[in-house]
Amino acid sequence: MATIEELSPSASGPVSTRPLEDEIDEDEEEDLDETLVERLWGLTEMFPESVRSAAEVSAQCSVSMLKKFYSFSRSALWVGTTSFMILVLPVVFETERLQLEQQQLQQQRQILLGPNTAVSGGMPGMMPPALGKM
Repeated sequence: MATIEELSPSASGPVSTRPLEDEIDEDEEEDLDETLVERLWGLTEMFPESVRSAAEVSAQCSVSMLKKFYSFSRSALWVGTTSFMILVLPVVFETERLQLEQQQLQQQRQILLGPNTAVSGGMPGMMPPALGKM
Protein backbone atom coordinates (compact mmCIF):
# COMPACT_ATOMS: atom_id res chain seq x y z
CA MET A 1 0.00 0.00 0.00
CA ALA A 2 1.07 3.52 -0.68
CA THR A 3 1.65 5.85 2.17
CA ILE A 4 0.21 9.32 2.43
CA GLU A 5 3.60 10.83 1.76
CA GLU A 6 3.92 8.96 -1.52
CA LEU A 7 0.50 10.18 -2.74
CA SER A 8 0.94 13.81 -1.80
CA PRO A 9 1.93 16.23 -4.57
CA SER A 10 4.94 17.51 -2.67
CA ALA A 11 6.46 14.03 -2.56
CA SER A 12 6.24 13.47 -6.32
CA GLY A 13 7.73 16.80 -7.26
CA PRO A 14 6.26 19.97 -8.73
CA VAL A 15 2.85 19.55 -10.35
CA SER A 16 2.19 21.55 -13.48
CA THR A 17 -1.49 22.35 -14.07
CA ARG A 18 -1.05 24.85 -16.90
CA PRO A 19 0.35 23.82 -20.27
CA LEU A 20 3.34 25.67 -21.58
CA GLU A 21 2.77 28.67 -23.85
CA ASP A 22 4.09 26.80 -26.89
CA GLU A 23 1.58 23.99 -26.34
CA ILE A 24 -1.31 26.48 -26.12
CA ASP A 25 -0.45 28.02 -29.48
CA GLU A 26 -0.26 24.61 -31.17
CA ASP A 27 -3.62 23.56 -29.72
CA GLU A 28 -5.30 26.73 -30.96
CA GLU A 29 -3.89 26.22 -34.45
CA GLU A 30 -5.19 22.65 -34.51
CA ASP A 31 -8.63 23.81 -33.35
CA LEU A 32 -8.81 26.41 -36.09
CA ASP A 33 -7.99 23.84 -38.78
CA GLU A 34 -10.70 21.44 -37.61
CA THR A 35 -14.27 22.23 -38.71
CA LEU A 36 -17.38 21.60 -36.67
CA VAL A 37 -18.46 18.75 -38.95
CA GLU A 38 -15.08 17.07 -38.57
CA ARG A 39 -15.25 17.42 -34.83
CA LEU A 40 -18.77 15.93 -34.67
CA TRP A 41 -17.72 13.11 -36.98
CA GLY A 42 -14.80 12.38 -34.65
CA LEU A 43 -17.18 12.23 -31.70
CA THR A 44 -19.22 9.50 -33.39
CA GLU A 45 -16.28 7.15 -33.07
CA MET A 46 -16.79 6.89 -29.32
CA PHE A 47 -20.17 5.16 -29.84
CA PRO A 48 -20.49 1.51 -30.85
CA GLU A 49 -21.37 0.66 -34.45
CA SER A 50 -24.86 -0.53 -33.46
CA VAL A 51 -25.71 2.85 -31.92
CA ARG A 52 -24.37 4.71 -34.96
CA SER A 53 -26.34 2.56 -37.39
CA ALA A 54 -29.53 2.91 -35.31
CA ALA A 55 -29.11 6.69 -35.28
CA GLU A 56 -28.56 6.70 -39.03
CA VAL A 57 -31.66 4.58 -39.68
CA SER A 58 -33.80 6.73 -37.40
CA ALA A 59 -32.57 9.92 -39.10
CA GLN A 60 -33.33 8.47 -42.54
CA CYS A 61 -36.81 7.38 -41.41
CA SER A 62 -37.48 10.84 -39.98
CA VAL A 63 -36.48 12.53 -43.24
CA SER A 64 -38.57 10.07 -45.25
CA MET A 65 -41.65 10.58 -43.05
CA LEU A 66 -41.21 14.35 -43.22
CA LYS A 67 -41.12 14.21 -47.03
CA LYS A 68 -44.23 12.01 -47.13
CA PHE A 69 -46.09 14.30 -44.72
CA TYR A 70 -45.16 17.35 -46.79
CA SER A 71 -46.36 15.67 -49.98
CA PHE A 72 -49.62 14.56 -48.34
CA SER A 73 -50.30 18.01 -46.88
CA ARG A 74 -49.77 19.63 -50.29
CA SER A 75 -52.20 17.19 -51.92
CA ALA A 76 -54.77 17.58 -49.15
CA LEU A 77 -54.58 21.36 -49.36
CA TRP A 78 -55.10 21.23 -53.14
CA VAL A 79 -58.10 18.89 -52.84
CA GLY A 80 -59.64 20.95 -50.02
CA THR A 81 -59.20 24.26 -51.81
CA THR A 82 -60.55 23.11 -55.16
CA SER A 83 -63.48 21.30 -53.50
CA PHE A 84 -64.38 24.45 -51.58
CA MET A 85 -64.25 26.53 -54.74
CA ILE A 86 -66.41 24.10 -56.72
CA LEU A 87 -68.94 23.12 -54.04
CA VAL A 88 -69.27 26.02 -51.60
CA LEU A 89 -68.56 29.25 -53.44
CA PRO A 90 -71.51 28.96 -55.88
CA VAL A 91 -73.87 28.53 -52.92
CA VAL A 92 -72.38 31.57 -51.19
CA PHE A 93 -72.74 33.68 -54.34
CA GLU A 94 -76.34 32.56 -54.85
CA THR A 95 -77.39 33.38 -51.28
CA GLU A 96 -75.71 36.78 -51.58
CA ARG A 97 -77.63 37.43 -54.81
CA LEU A 98 -80.95 36.44 -53.17
CA GLN A 99 -80.31 38.74 -50.21
CA LEU A 100 -79.52 41.60 -52.59
CA GLU A 101 -82.79 40.98 -54.48
CA GLN A 102 -84.80 40.96 -51.24
CA GLN A 103 -83.17 44.18 -50.15
CA GLN A 104 -84.01 45.82 -53.48
CA LEU A 105 -87.65 44.67 -53.23
CA GLN A 106 -87.88 46.08 -49.73
CA GLN A 107 -86.48 49.42 -50.93
CA GLN A 108 -89.00 49.50 -53.80
CA ARG A 109 -91.89 48.88 -51.38
CA GLN A 110 -90.65 51.62 -49.11
CA ILE A 111 -90.43 54.07 -51.98
CA LEU A 112 -93.87 53.18 -53.45
CA LEU A 113 -95.96 52.54 -50.33
CA GLY A 114 -94.31 54.56 -47.60
CA PRO A 115 -91.93 53.80 -44.74
CA ASN A 116 -94.49 51.97 -42.52
CA THR A 117 -95.15 49.24 -45.12
CA ALA A 118 -91.50 48.29 -45.52
CA VAL A 119 -91.02 47.99 -41.76
CA SER A 120 -94.17 46.01 -41.00
CA GLY A 121 -93.90 43.86 -44.10
CA GLY A 122 -97.68 43.84 -44.52
CA MET A 123 -99.52 44.04 -47.80
CA PRO A 124 -101.50 47.22 -48.57
CA GLY A 125 -105.22 47.01 -47.99
CA MET A 126 -104.97 44.43 -45.23
CA MET A 127 -106.54 45.08 -41.88
CA PRO A 128 -104.17 45.28 -38.92
CA PRO A 129 -104.56 42.36 -36.49
CA ALA A 130 -106.92 42.84 -33.56
CA LEU A 131 -104.96 43.28 -30.36
CA GLY A 132 -107.66 42.25 -27.86
CA LYS A 133 -108.90 39.04 -29.48
CA MET A 134 -107.15 35.73 -29.25
